[in-house]
Amino acid sequence: MAHDHSGAGGHGGHNHGAGASSKRLAIALALTSVFLLAELVGAIVFKSLALLSDAAHMFTDSAALAIALAAVKIGQRAPDDQRTFGYRRFEILAAAFNAILLFIVAGYILIEGIKRIFDPQPVESVGMLAIAAIGLIVNLIAMRFLAGGKDDSLNVKGAYLEVWADMLGSLGVIGAAIAIYFTGWNWIDPIVAIAIGLWVLPRTWTLLRDTTHILLQGVPRGFDLKEVRAAISGVSGVDDVHDLHLWSVAGDDASLTVHVLVQTDAEIEDVRLRVAAMIDDRFGIHHATIQAESTPCDDMGAIHA
Repeated sequence: MAHDHSGAGGHGGHNHGAGASSKRLAIALALTSVFLLAELVGAIVFKSLALLSDAAHMFTDSAALAIALAAVKIGQRAPDDQRTFGYRRFEILAAAFNAILLFIVAGYILIEGIKRIFDPQPVESVGMLAIAAIGLIVNLIAMRFLAGGKDDSLNVKGAYLEVWADMLGSLGVIGAAIAIYFTGWNWIDPIVAIAIGLWVLPRTWTLLRDTTHILLQGVPRGFDLKEVRAAISGVSGVDDVHDLHLWSVAGDDASLTVHVLVQTDAEIEDVRLRVAAMIDDRFGIHHATIQAESTPCDDMGAIHA
């Protein structure tokens, strides 16, 4: 039996967090967090559900920025005897918590919005417009800071897209405030709030789905396990492939373990090296543990994944 451990720390050679700019993320996080508090106060003072809905969206921006910043700081900590894969999964846990919390907030906004359609509440459109305009400016400034690093880091790019999406939400609230000011139709406020909530929900569901998939050790997106198994089976000297597992620690990496039964006339070490090279070259999986066997092991009858 033999093993191959290519790569380091199970990161699959894709340490995107290392290239992220902590300073850019920290500045953008400070901007969005301060305005989030201002928008919450404005939603209460001016009685605007649309502002509250946009604040919920702004919360996702702040959470995304905080997660990205944490991924840079915590994710670079070296593995230890307690956490052999390091701390990168912290990002996934935080993202899952963010998604669950946002579902709760979005549910409240949708229920309250339906109530207000049938019983519109007076909205101070001028104050609503002022808060939304400030939010638009904050988003533009945050985007400016993040733009310089979005091509070097997936974390920064994701945060940039979050802020860009929230900028569109601010534009929606501005439009609602102007419409209410000139028409006096207060029901526009809950309509815009519901629209923002419905717009955020699919993205929230995608986030929860992807994080749950990773936490359940699912096959990483973009990989086909049948294709990987067939490719390993096709390596010269391989007689059987079993106990194949492919998973991700933080979503942008891949780790693989597999048992390979070697043909009787083949050299175990040569076959193992050929399998390792093929997995690396064809699929870009740099962290693989390959157990090469000259006789069938007990796992063959139990798992043939």
